[in-house]
Amino acid sequence: MRRVLALALLLSTFAPAAALALPPELSPPPPVPADGKHTKLQVTIDQSKVDLAGHKLEVQLSHAADKVRIKVIGASGTVLAEVEKSFGGAAAGTTLQMSWTPSREEDVGRIEVYGYDTDGFWAGVAITPWHANVDHEEVNFDTDSDVIKASEAPKLSATLKKIGELMGQNPTGGVPTLYVIGHTDTVGSTDHNVTLSRGRARSIAAWFRAHGLKIPVAYEGIGKAGQLVKTADQVDEPRNRRAEYILAMNPPSLPPGDFSFKTP
Repeated sequence: MRRVLALALLLSTFAPAAALALPPELSPPPPVPADGKHTKLQVTIDQSKVDLAGHKLEVQLSHAADKVRIKVIGASGTVLAEVEKSFGGAAAGTTLQMSWTPSREEDVGRIEVYGYDTDGFWAGVAITPWHANVDHEEVNFDTDSDVIKASEAPKLSATLKKIGELMGQNPTGGVPTLYVIGHTDTVGSTDHNVTLSRGRARSIAAWFRAHGLKIPVAYEGIGKAGQLVKTADQVDEPRNRRAEYILAMNPPSLPPGDFSFKTP
């Protein structure tokens, strides 16, 4: 089984993360003005730009930005880095670049991000970058079918056991989601391949749910996008007819386009 240390987050999406309490060393924020014109401060992370290997991420605030603080926590619970950076009133929506230097090499278990506006208001979010690919034997479907044959069920049963083992390695203490992503080769039209891969991913996700998997399950099919082996169109490449099974605290990356995770 191969642990994947990259962040599993939805591509090109600004996604909300878990809300954070005020750090204990900070004083409370000022009250909301009586006129009610001060809207709630929002902190968003461009999750496609969170680069664990490069130790950097991007933040946006919905108000003019005074500063941003980040705390990077390792899988062991050790604080690997704490950084504060001033942005001098950068306009709302400005992309704010943050980076850190870890005190030691360790998998990141959690990143806390606090944003402060020029009126002294604050908001915080957290992201948990743990995820793991589940090694498995591919399910073989009949041509243009998304029905799982009885002969293929033992493969899924073996994978279900591996999923349970990997869940025990989650350092965050949270409940992950199993994401199933379907792929095809390049034979056939784009729309047909997306529909076929989506149906097969849905069948696999539904099988896991029906056979006792208690954690959330989501699926999507992306057709010939994300080829394992790059080929030209109309090439019958068996290695591209596959599915990914990913345990993650945040959604994995999907290609640009009309793709989104669904529940079976």
